Amino acid sequence: MKNRLKSGATLAAAVFASVVAGNACAGTMHIFWKDLRPASQAAAESVGLPMIAAKMPDHGETLSLNLQDKTVQLAGYALPVDRDGDLVYQFLLVPWTGACSHMPTPPPNQIVLVTPAHPYRMSEAYQPVSVTGSSKLGMEKSQLFILDGVSVIQSGYTVRKAEVVNVDTVPDTITLPVNSPWTFLNKKKN
Repeated sequence: MKNRLKSGATLAAAVFASVVAGNACAGTMHIFWKDLRPASQAAAESVGLPMIAAKMPDHGETLSLNLQDKTVQLAGYALPVDRDGDLVYQFLLVPWTGACSHMPTPPPNQIVLVTPAHPYRMSEAYQPVSVTGSSKLGMEKSQLFILDGVSVIQSGYTVRKAEVVNVDTVPDTITLPVNSPWTFLNKKKN
């Protein structure tokens, strides 16, 4: 009798856990880069927009308040901030390849500071990834070590304990100009 009760309790716990997990997935908001900025702000249609953002009254610091503490999924390009070899402990998620490194930095409301739940194995800078986790609003500064020195990048969102997976494409990416030094990053690998 005790074993049946234990088995029943174990089964009930397993069913409850699967229902909770199913609800967590069902509650995930699949968002795009445009969702991170206020509707009144122009969408990034070219890599020149960050230069316009510097002239905006809010400098691109107005965030989408409806994303606070929401479980979101967003695809973008990972730029390592804290790494050891190919293991990345923290990265910036940006909307196009080359952003923040020898190209204009996107406004803060177009940069997400991501801390993976587990170290993420990255094979290349600007690797296209999808990030899922709880979104927090607030300006954070990160030091980015690039070839010609250190750059301080301000992000408007953070996602900690994020699940990170590789993707083939970023649906709403900005197409780089033909003369961009980062065009090679967008070419498909065979």
